[in-house]
Amino acid sequence: MPLYLEIIISVCLLIGGLFLLVGSYGLARLPDIYMRLHSPTKASTLGITGVLVASMIYQSYSKGFLSIQEFLITLFLLITAPVAANMIAKTALHHRTKALEKTQGQELMASIRERQTPNSTQDAD
Repeated sequence: MPLYLEIIISVCLLIGGLFLLVGSYGLARLPDIYMRLHSPTKASTLGITGVLVASMIYQSYSKGFLSIQEFLITLFLLITAPVAANMIAKTALHHRTKALEKTQGQELMASIRERQTPNSTQDAD
């Protein structure tokens, strides 16, 4: 394997590992669910992406043709992580999970809880 490919793979693995470490630390240390949502959706997704890109480069070189399995896994993760975080946030709002005082945007939580669906506003007219 050429040296430049080893360097690129190593850099992708280091960056991915660093993001995974930061995401794991944030998940363990952040105090409430609204702050914890950022760790798995941002840092960990980027970390897994870095590891999968390194794997894609290595497998493509080893096989002699483009390996798309890792690309498809990365695409799936980049699509599903924000959707899962949105569902977790909606569930926390629905169950009226308390946020800490230092959590920003608390005035938005009340307006989101009171917001009505578009169908119920059309029926009122």
